[in-house]
Amino acid sequence: MKTITADFHDLEPNYPIDNLAPKEEVIFLDIETTGLTAKSSNLYLIGCVYFQNDSWHSIQWFAEKYEEELQVLTAFFAFLSNYKFLIHYNGNTFDILYLLAKCEQYQLEYNFDSLGGIDIYRRIAGYRDILGLPDLKQKTVEEFLSLERTDLFSGGDLISKYHEYVCSQDQSILNDLLLHNEDDLKGMLEIIAMLSYSDLFNQPIRVMKAQANYYNNSLKKRCQEIILKLRFVSPLPAPISFRALGCYFSGSGIDGSLKIPLFEEEMKYFYSNYKDYYYLPSEDIAMHKSVATFVDKEHRVQAAAANCYTRKMSLFLPEWDILFTPFFKRDYRSKEMFFELTDEFKKSRSGFCMYAEHVLQAMYQIGDV
Repeated sequence: MKTITADFHDLEPNYPIDNLAPKEEVIFLDIETTGLTAKSSNLYLIGCVYFQNDSWHSIQWFAEKYEEELQVLTAFFAFLSNYKFLIHYNGNTFDILYLLAKCEQYQLEYNFDSLGGIDIYRRIAGYRDILGLPDLKQKTVEEFLSLERTDLFSGGDLISKYHEYVCSQDQSILNDLLLHNEDDLKGMLEIIAMLSYSDLFNQPIRVMKAQANYYNNSLKKRCQEIILKLRFVSPLPAPISFRALGCYFSGSGIDGSLKIPLFEEEMKYFYSNYKDYYYLPSEDIAMHKSVATFVDKEHRVQAAAANCYTRKMSLFLPEWDILFTPFFKRDYRSKEMFFELTDEFKKSRSGFCMYAEHVLQAMYQIGDV
């Protein structure tokens, strides 16, 4: 078995890894095998990246012969015992399961139970469409981030190369095998920044400024919108933008912009306890019975759910769940909800922060991005 180490002094993840765990407790993992099933293939390389003495380093355990995969396993797990947080790319589907199956095959009691961790692939999988990615292969994500690889092979390409190396011990083939794994490890240090897209929808967002704006739509109708200038917890590694639900988001680095339609019109607030109200047809409003008893009987009728409302002319913003109350609707059967943009709300930074998070969640969960 060969053990190869290298220093990654020039690499520093563009993501606050300490938000996940202290750097010194973090280890990145990537494995190379001759197949997808542990029982019918060989584990020939395990590579890791770890932080020590203020920089990142790699270590690779390489099986020069098929019989050395047991040595590779034991060396890896001995090294792993020094760490508490494991980061990998699609490891929950492959790497972790493969290593556990190999442990079972050799009757080893190693496991990952004491480790926290994160699968970058799973964390970003739900945002593939927003990011415009054709697939979520690691190389595809690296290309999205404009990263360059020295390695020209895929894991599948290297299966035959490893078999050839076992027979020939050719140093150039070994270099290809090690380089592929090393580039995967370096790639993970870079694509960890993709977690910022997940944070965009799951972490607090600061609204730095809110302003109203007028524009002409495609029908040349004068419309209003509110523009929220955003600040993110972690920087987006590549600019993105998308539309959904009539809203538009764009983000680059730690700054973003969110445009939301603003409606100046008359809307209705519907009372839920309509049995306690009369409807006044001539005034087109509902009035509580404690007050409406003074209205002539011929000018009032028992309110129903559909006409138990009061009308208000004001500025309104859309909401897709009941975030702010009271909420208004255009008609009783309408599914669209709105809340009033009051003078008090205009001064509420916390309110705008909550609203920005709400809009982004709605755009992701409901919208056709």
